[in-house]
Amino acid sequence: MFNKLTPSSINILLVEDNPGDIRLTKEVLKEGKIQNNLSVVTDGEEALLFLKKQGQYGEAFTPDIVLLDLNLPKKDGREVLSQIKDDEYLKLIPVIVLTTSDAEQDIKRMYENHANCYITKPVDFNQFINVIRSIENFWLTIVKLPRK
Repeated sequence: MFNKLTPSSINILLVEDNPGDIRLTKEVLKEGKIQNNLSVVTDGEEALLFLKKQGQYGEAFTPDIVLLDLNLPKKDGREVLSQIKDDEYLKLIPVIVLTTSDAEQDIKRMYENHANCYITKPVDFNQFINVIRSIENFWLTIVKLPRK
């Protein structure tokens, strides 16, 4: 599912394959104070098609920010991040890695590949909601994002 651009809102691409995490993220961002267009893709190949506006995503918006899970089907988040940051057009989009992995090698590799932030998803429902709200408060309120 993807939305077309709405003026004066933040455009977010959520790359996540867990239906529960998708639902929670949608709910928290919908209730948030920042107007946003949230689109969701569920695997790494779909994420790259969306970002490059290919196939069914020809009219998709260019996101202001990407929330990226690492453990995805087809292409994992590690490969997606690498391709985003190697692309002249996409590399300025901030990518927040939001994953269950707290493995030191994953954290190091994501920062080596220019992730803008690495957050380990909490298992607890309320803590997960707090993490999404913190992302919204910091990345969508405080941080100045590049405009396309």
